[in-house]
Amino acid sequence: MGTSRDIRKSTSRHGRGTPWTRRVKDRWVHGSPATRTVMAAIAVALCIASGALFILGARALTLHAEIAQAKARQVELTEDYDFDPGNIISDGQFFDDDSMDEQGIQDFLDEKGASCTGKECLHTKTFTVATRAADDLCDGYVPAKDAKGKVRTKEKAAAIIAGAATSCGISPKVLLTMLQKEQQLVTATDPIAFQYKAAMGLSCPDDDSCDPRYAGFVEQVFGAAERYRYYEAYEEQYGYAAGRLNYVQFNPDPSCGGDEVWIENKATALLYIYTPYQPNLAALAAGSGEGDGCSTYGNRNFALIYTGWFGNPRTA
Repeated sequence: MGTSRDIRKSTSRHGRGTPWTRRVKDRWVHGSPATRTVMAAIAVALCIASGALFILGARALTLHAEIAQAKARQVELTEDYDFDPGNIISDGQFFDDDSMDEQGIQDFLDEKGASCTGKECLHTKTFTVATRAADDLCDGYVPAKDAKGKVRTKEKAAAIIAGAATSCGISPKVLLTMLQKEQQLVTATDPIAFQYKAAMGLSCPDDDSCDPRYAGFVEQVFGAAERYRYYEAYEEQYGYAAGRLNYVQFNPDPSCGGDEVWIENKATALLYIYTPYQPNLAALAAGSGEGDGCSTYGNRNFALIYTGWFGNPRTA
């Protein structure tokens, strides 16, 4: 009998609820219509907020899984093909404008262009140059003076590459690699006019319809160095950025597909803005050869050329 009363008392106290719930219940029971309307609105808002937090949490878990999957793929590609689509070249190497001086560049061009037998070899050819004003992207350029103290109107390729690198803070090794990737100019044995006109592939499609503002070796080299700095300054306008997942196609044809890439650094993002495709497995398996109909080679070739000439591009 006493036990039953204890149980009834305990159950009765529990049924009355917590002080907070009792206050809410009393306010609802005794409240005006306006009060009840406000309370209902608050309840709905709390339900929506709870749902939103649940969705955000689920999305965070999904994103975490997607990032892990992309990184695992990149590790596998690095191990199998020595190509990491999320870290094609480190920032330290990409922006190292002191990596080679003018004489070092000239020596390099002499070595790589030793087999050139044409009349327009890169390592010996001179180009018309002029002073370039500084702007918010690059520091400008003033041609060197000749033995008589006059500013030169002609410079060799090494001086132009060194000048663009110093002006815009881009490694001359990167510029040399670009010259080879786009038009094979560094090792060309008999280069033709179009190879100089479209030296860096900047605003210059393969059908020879180059943008006049960037046509020619000098404008191509300085223009490409400056373009990288433009991409860096206005990165938010483009579809590729470091520190996030980026969907990168394999080919201009969307039906060829693509894959998510966790871009690790700014330099790699800039390469994708310049050449917005990653190599597919066929392109990577082909080494320096041709893959399949969906293969593209720009960023693969950049990595291959840079590695062959200057070593691992991914080190700091």
